[in-house]
Amino acid sequence: MYTEKTIAGIASGMGGGIGIIRISGAESLKIAGKIFRTRKNVNTDNGKIKEDAEWDEDIFLKKESHTIHYGYIVDGEYIIDEVMVLLMKAPNSYTKEDVVEIDCHGGPYVVQKILQKVLKSGAKLAEPGEFTKRAFLNGRIDLSQAEAVMKVISSQSDFALNSALKQLEGNVSHYIEEIRQEILHNLGFIEAALDDPEHYDLDEFREELEAAVDSEISKLSELVEKFNDGRMKSEGINTVIVGKPNAGKSSLMNILLDEERAIVTDIAGTTRDVIEETVHLGDIVLKLADTAGIHDTEDVVENIGVDRAKKYVDNADFVIYVVDSSMELDEDDEQIIDILFGKRGVVLLNKSDLDTKVSDMDIREKINWDCIEFSNQTRQGLKVLEEYIQSSFLKGEISYNDQIYLTNIRHKEAVEEAINSLKKVKETLDAMMPEDFLTIDMLDAYKKLGLINGETASEDLVNKIFKDFCMGK
Repeated sequence: MYTEKTIAGIASGMGGGIGIIRISGAESLKIAGKIFRTRKNVNTDNGKIKEDAEWDEDIFLKKESHTIHYGYIVDGEYIIDEVMVLLMKAPNSYTKEDVVEIDCHGGPYVVQKILQKVLKSGAKLAEPGEFTKRAFLNGRIDLSQAEAVMKVISSQSDFALNSALKQLEGNVSHYIEEIRQEILHNLGFIEAALDDPEHYDLDEFREELEAAVDSEISKLSELVEKFNDGRMKSEGINTVIVGKPNAGKSSLMNILLDEERAIVTDIAGTTRDVIEETVHLGDIVLKLADTAGIHDTEDVVENIGVDRAKKYVDNADFVIYVVDSSMELDEDDEQIIDILFGKRGVVLLNKSDLDTKVSDMDIREKINWDCIEFSNQTRQGLKVLEEYIQSSFLKGEISYNDQIYLTNIRHKEAVEEAINSLKKVKETLDAMMPEDFLTIDMLDAYKKLGLINGETASEDLVNKIFKDFCMGK
């Protein structure tokens, strides 16, 4: 088992009703015993420890695991706070080490004061993600499951939460491990045949191996193909609002947010930088970006905003092109349409409550996108827009129970590298090259897939992943 100095950290959000200080490691029970007292040991009238009260600092070493104890955290002769202490003894804890959680009042000052007392009593401050890192290093969870912990915490939709929980349960790990074991089985057969050719026939095995490799490539390719779908449903759809200055982009942003987030005036070019917010539309999340109006300008600052808008369009999953339908299309619209080719999106014919000069036919002659008549003023078309976006990304009911989704770019890259190695195995088979050439690429595919559950991950990679975790987790 991985062992190191006992660590401690705040495991709850600051300023809530309850604060949680988590301690993990060989000395956690001892440390908690040093600073804890029961009701009979304190005088609540003056907030001090009773002078004649005896205390056994090994109290928690003698208690049963998964029990809760009421009392007080003390500093010297004074009471810090009234608390509940939860004991989870190894190996039946989150980290598989002895773990103590102190539930106190949630005020930032009292939480920090108890943490400082724990640290002074022998613990060291936990690094970001160090509790989960210990759970991984001690074999309680694999690396994919560890990453799912943060996805659970950061989830913003039912799909994100449920897919993260499934990953935490190990559905991604188990699926990948089945493929790895199949590769390992075939690898073992080849190695055995090379060592003992009299009892193993590799000529007949080649056809069986080719079928197995085809199946493995197919399974892995399906994961890659579904990656963008899973990522967008889990993390949110990168949605960019574009259009000419004063077309109504910022007003649309405010309507979707239902608040005055962006400054709106009649002066063209009010928005000069990108404003980003998150919007919930039913079961999906939009990571919405309102960009500067795209047009030719001599203004240096505006030009920077226009360049940024174009970059956001390049990386967008979905684009909302806002057209001022009360004005004829011009060269600026032509410039915008040019950068939208190959992208996925919808056109809002804004200001439809005014005399319109642009129709959906005018737009369709230039770009094959659906158009929605819209008005920021009357909110005409808002419901249509919301339903359009949802129907564009949700094919029927959202499903997270019967499908395996990769939502982590690290996992996708590992799978793609494994596919490339397996394709090389196919090429070797087709070229009728010696069997020992097969083992090189098969072993490489096995190792690449092992990066997902952490079995073949380097220490540097593991450290990098956990540095992105929040404190106390």
